[in-house]
Amino acid sequence: MGARKSNRLNRDSTIMTAVTIRRALLSVSDKTGLVELGQALSQRGVDLVSTGGTAKALRDAGLAVRDISDLTGFPEMMDGRVKTLHPKVHGGLLAVRDNPEHAAAMAEHEIGAIDLVVVNLYPFEATVAKGAERDEIIENIDIGGPSMVRSAAKNHQYVTIMTDPADYGALLAELEGNAGATTYDFRRLMAARAYAATAAYDSMISQWFAFADQQQMFPEMLAITGTRQEELRYGENPHQRAALYIPKGPHGKGIAQARQIQGKELSYNNYNDADAALELCAEFRGQAPAVVIVKHANPCGVAQGASLLEAWQGALACDDVSAFGGIVAVNTTLDGATAEAICEIFTEVVVAPDADAAAIAAFAKKKNLRLLLTGDLPDPRRAGLTVKPITGGLLVQTRDNGAITLDDLKVVTKRAPTEQELKDCLFAWTVARHVKSNAIVYAKDGVTAGIGAGQMNRRDSSRIAAMKAAEAAEKFGWAASRAVGSAVASDAFFPFADGLLAAAEAGATAVIQPGGSIRDEDVIAAADAAGLAMVFTGMRHFRH
Repeated sequence: MGARKSNRLNRDSTIMTAVTIRRALLSVSDKTGLVELGQALSQRGVDLVSTGGTAKALRDAGLAVRDISDLTGFPEMMDGRVKTLHPKVHGGLLAVRDNPEHAAAMAEHEIGAIDLVVVNLYPFEATVAKGAERDEIIENIDIGGPSMVRSAAKNHQYVTIMTDPADYGALLAELEGNAGATTYDFRRLMAARAYAATAAYDSMISQWFAFADQQQMFPEMLAITGTRQEELRYGENPHQRAALYIPKGPHGKGIAQARQIQGKELSYNNYNDADAALELCAEFRGQAPAVVIVKHANPCGVAQGASLLEAWQGALACDDVSAFGGIVAVNTTLDGATAEAICEIFTEVVVAPDADAAAIAAFAKKKNLRLLLTGDLPDPRRAGLTVKPITGGLLVQTRDNGAITLDDLKVVTKRAPTEQELKDCLFAWTVARHVKSNAIVYAKDGVTAGIGAGQMNRRDSSRIAAMKAAEAAEKFGWAASRAVGSAVASDAFFPFADGLLAAAEAGATAVIQPGGSIRDEDVIAAADAAGLAMVFTGMRHFRH
C-alpha cells in the first residue's frame, strides 16, 4: 500500500497554476515550426534537450542543444529504438514535485525535472499510405514518443505536453502572457489533446494489424477515432447537438471533404442529405450528364440527358413538389445554364465535382444556397464498413457495394424485355438501391417517372410512385404519365402479386426485382397474365 500511495498525486496539495518552463525535451518527426519554437524557447533561457534528427535541426539553426544521452548517461542504441525509455526521462516527467518522497528520489538519483515536452510521433499512417513493406511499417510504430506523451500528459499538474505543431503559437502566447510559465488550464487542455493524439495513433496501428496485416473482416476490437471538423448549428432537431468528425486513418473522401464555395454553414441534415445525393450521383461517374435531387435522404428525381440542363429538367419533373428545398448533386462540372435553372426553385445545397465561372456567378445571387465542390466522385463499388449505433451496441456491416450487369439478369417471364426496357430496368435498379425500403422506382429513357419510398408494404410504395407520376403528367400537360411504358424496380422481391399489379396498372411494361420469394411463381404468373417482361437480379438492396 505504501508504494502505491507514494505514486499517487497528493490530493491535498494545491494545484500549481503557473509552472515556469526551464527545461524542454523536444523529439519530433514532423519538424514543422520546430526551429522557430526552439529559438523562442532559447531566447527565454530554456534548457533544450533533444534527440537524433530533432537535435540536428536545432543545432543547424545555431541553437545550443543537449543530447538526450547527456541527460540519461546512456547512448542512443538499437538503431534509435532505445533513447528516451529511461528513468531519468520518465522520472523527470512523472515526479510529483511537491511530494517529499518523489523529491528525495529525484535528488538521490540526480533526476532533473522536465517542464515541457514537445513530441509528435513516427509517421505510421503516411508509411502505410505510401505502400511500404511490412518491415518499414513496423519500424514506424513509435514507442518512446507515446510513452513520453503519456507520462507528460498524466503529470500535467507540472508538465506541459505539446503534440501538434499547430499549437506552438498558443504555447508561445501562453509563455508571453505568463512571464515564461504555463497555466494549469492550458496544461490540462494540452494533456487532453495529447491523449487524443495517442488514442488516434494506436487506433491506426490497431486497424492496420486487423484489416491489412491479419486480413480480418470484423476484428475482435474495432478501434475508431475521428477529429472534430466543426460543430454544427444543431442535430436533426433544434434540441439536439451535432458535430462533424473526420476519421483518423485510411478513409474515403466525400461530402466531409468538399470545398464550400458559398452559402451559410451546413446543418446536420444538410450533410446527411448531401451525402445521400452524392452516393447516388457517384453511380453515374464517368457516364452521360446526370442530376440527382434528394429530399430527406431519399431521391425524389433522377435523370440522365445529353446535357446537365436536360438532366435537371427531367429530374425536376419527376416530383417538383418534393424538390423544393432539396439537395441537388451532378456528376460533372456544373455549367451556368444549369445553375440558373436550379436557382429558379429554392434549393438548400448543390454538390458537384466542379463548377465553371458562370455557375458560380449564378449561385452568388442566392447567398444562402450552399455550393459544395468535391473534386471527384467516390467509387460506388469501394469496400469498407458501415457502423450504426443501437441501444447498447454497434451494428457493423460491409458497404453495400454489390452490383449486377446485364449478364446477371435472369428473364423469368414468357416475354423477354426489349433492349430499351433492359436499359430502363438497370437505370431504375440503380436508383432503387438508394431509396429507403420499401422502394419502388418507375423509370423510362433515363428519367425517373415516379419514386415510392419507405412504406411498410410494397403495394403502397407502388401506388405512391404511380400517383407521383400521374401528378407530374397532369401538372406538365403530358398526354400520359411517364410511368406508361416504363420499367419498374423493386429493391426486394414482391412477396405478393398486388405490388406488381399496381405497377402494371400504372403502365409499367417491364419489372426488375431480386426474386427469391416463396411466392415467386405466383408473381411470375401475374406478370405473364399482364403481359409484363420481368427479370430477376439475385441481389437485393434494402436501405432502412
